[in-house]
Amino acid sequence: MAAQRLDYILITSSHDTRFSGQRGISGYLGFGTNLGDRKQNLAQAINRLNDRPDFAIIRTSNIYETEPWGVTNQPNFLNMVAEITTSLDPHQLLERIKKLEKDMGREGGPRYGPRLIDIDILLLQDLVVDYPDLQVPHASLHLRAFALVPLSELTPDSIHPVLGETISQLTKRVDGLDGITPII
Repeated sequence: MAAQRLDYILITSSHDTRFSGQRGISGYLGFGTNLGDRKQNLAQAINRLNDRPDFAIIRTSNIYETEPWGVTNQPNFLNMVAEITTSLDPHQLLERIKKLEKDMGREGGPRYGPRLIDIDILLLQDLVVDYPDLQVPHASLHLRAFALVPLSELTPDSIHPVLGETISQLTKRVDGLDGITPII
């Protein structure tokens, strides 16, 4: 069963030297939305992130409709993952993502509540970041089928740098797989 992609849309510490210049770092971002025009929200987020020379979307996963996680009495989400490359350091990337979420109209609300757009840094190569405001890999990645399924589609053999298991292995045993439906 083929799922729909967003292919049609693609028209810390102080400045760590690993992120400077043309070299950059690759990684994966998770996108979710359950308010408004969900497909349009995903497309807008991808396009707006992809319009700067220090950041590029390489490819996207399929889009999946997923049951809410955490707070269940809310609309279903659309989720996807994008492979990226950037010369931004992890904190700069987080700042850009949070600014985009705010610019798109995301408002505060209950943790795990409804979201116009939610963007998470899932992985940045084999980098491990552990700050109060930023954890890479994402601290709950291994618990979230809605993130692991599309991530496994793009990079099943990548190894979670903290847990030492492949994304495919984590996906096979995560709870909630029955609540993930590819959009056809």
